[in-house]
Amino acid sequence: MMEHNTIVAAILGLLEGLTEFIPVSSTGHVLLAGYFLDFHSPGRAFEVVIQLGAVLAILGVYATRLWNILSSAPHDPTSRRFIGAVLLAFLPAVVIGVLAHDIIKTVLFETPMLIAVMLILGGIVLLLVDRWATSPRLFRAEDFPLPMAFKIGVIQCLAMIPGVSRSGATIVGALLLGADKRSAAEFSFFLSMPTMLGAFVYDLYKNRDVIDAAALDNIIIGFVCAFITAILVVRWLLGYVSKRGYGLFAWWRIIVGSVVLLALAAGM
Repeated sequence: MMEHNTIVAAILGLLEGLTEFIPVSSTGHVLLAGYFLDFHSPGRAFEVVIQLGAVLAILGVYATRLWNILSSAPHDPTSRRFIGAVLLAFLPAVVIGVLAHDIIKTVLFETPMLIAVMLILGGIVLLLVDRWATSPRLFRAEDFPLPMAFKIGVIQCLAMIPGVSRSGATIVGALLLGADKRSAAEFSFFLSMPTMLGAFVYDLYKNRDVIDAAALDNIIIGFVCAFITAILVVRWLLGYVSKRGYGLFAWWRIIVGSVVLLALAAGM
């Protein structure tokens, strides 16, 4: 049983890293894979805590740019506004995440059919927005106005329903509000840093009494796998979406969600 959990933890970590920054819902994929692979984590902490691997991956890839933004903030109004925009967009997730934490973890995380339906619906929305949002007026994440950032943050809260996708919600929100495809993805990257780090810290605190040594071992394995694969995805994604958009990810969501619904209907 322990060996089975170790292998599954590695698989789920790889899945987390591969899907965290593309708009397909990493949490939805990890939860569904865990369901069909019979993997259970105390308090569902594993699924949230391994996201730290993806957070560190994005911090590593953007380390130089982050440093430039932070170091120039005292004398550069553009850098100060961008930091403020990311923090403002993060604020709604703090409020909703704390208030709805228990129902998210005990109800929404435990409903595979809901996750599958959200994958399909999110795929349809992403497909439509990717085709319709053809006249962007903003081409740099640093130029997003504060009201726009806040609206993206509100839209991000929809991703607390597993299957919606945090990156998908923020990207769709940014595209609808006038961003081009590359800057929408970049703002999603930057917003993921405080959002996922905050979720990690809060979930670790809430589950501090139920994470034992075996659970911690699985978390470490999942974390390492997520870190490695997330670095590869982040480096590849911006170039891909700039040229080809988000259609591939939309169809992937629809296909995966449909397959899961068929599997559930068959009693699997």
